[in-house]
Amino acid sequence: MKIAFVGKGGSGKTTLSSLFIRHLAANEAPVVAVDADINQHLGAALGLDEAQTAELPAMGAHLPLIKEYLRGSNPRIASAETMIKTTPPGEGSRLLRVHEDNPVYDACARTVTLDDGDIRLMATGPFAESDLGVACYHSKVGAVELCLNHLVDGPDEYVVVDMTAGSDSFASGMFTRFDMTFLVAEPTRKGVSVYRQYKEYAHDFGISLKVVGNKVQGPDDVDFLRAEVGDDLLITVGHSDWVRAMEKGRPGPFELLEADNRMSLQALQNAADDSYEERDWERYTRQMVHFHLKNAESWGNAKTGVDLAAQVDPAFVLGELAAEVSAPLPA
Repeated sequence: MKIAFVGKGGSGKTTLSSLFIRHLAANEAPVVAVDADINQHLGAALGLDEAQTAELPAMGAHLPLIKEYLRGSNPRIASAETMIKTTPPGEGSRLLRVHEDNPVYDACARTVTLDDGDIRLMATGPFAESDLGVACYHSKVGAVELCLNHLVDGPDEYVVVDMTAGSDSFASGMFTRFDMTFLVAEPTRKGVSVYRQYKEYAHDFGISLKVVGNKVQGPDDVDFLRAEVGDDLLITVGHSDWVRAMEKGRPGPFELLEADNRMSLQALQNAADDSYEERDWERYTRQMVHFHLKNAESWGNAKTGVDLAAQVDPAFVLGELAAEVSAPLPA
């Protein structure tokens, strides 16, 4: 299943997403973690040092490879150059699986060893000096969106994406790619402002949204969050000595994380598992096509010089059956 962590800058979404990833690894679940924030901190939160974090390959730098691989033998896509971030898969496309090895993972993912197992970590990559003044951040996360559009995941495997701060993710259709979106909110007016934006957009697209109250210091903070977000408040998280040590670069074994915080992480997993059971692959595919057609009309056709609506395969539905007949690896 696909899970997003969102929230305003400084809310603690990267810390909480890293804790959730550690929790999943401790439960022996296969995990692909993606740092899709312009401020690349997920690797450090998972224990990488500065040199290791800097060595993570940028997905955006490998976009031509990603496009060429995913295009496969799809006859509706004339060339990889005509693919944009929203291009949907069709007959002949290659699809990604969490468990497999493939050229996309070879180029863009690195194995990170945690206390209780290994996970795959991918990153959009930070803004480079050459991007300043000429590039939009959404061009960076386009590689993530394209991969999510071609990913077939199962109920016992997890793709966890640490999203860009605020409501920037609504500039693309990527916010519809998740079975569950956890919005991390502090118990302040600013802390819940992003929630209101997300709630409005999520309602229109059937997005499962739950609030994680962070930096909660007492009952008054809980009452405030409950009054502001109602039943969308799933759990609250307070001070953690384990997290404080981790942020200083001196984490103890993950099994020493406080019991109440371990229980909160399990509540997140339970909520995500429940949301996957409601996944509708046909609706998921329709939403993908919807945003592709919008992007094609607004800028994609002009940029590529072709009618990108022709890339849509009307008979194709992403899902397990599609994965069984996707294009093979090149010989």
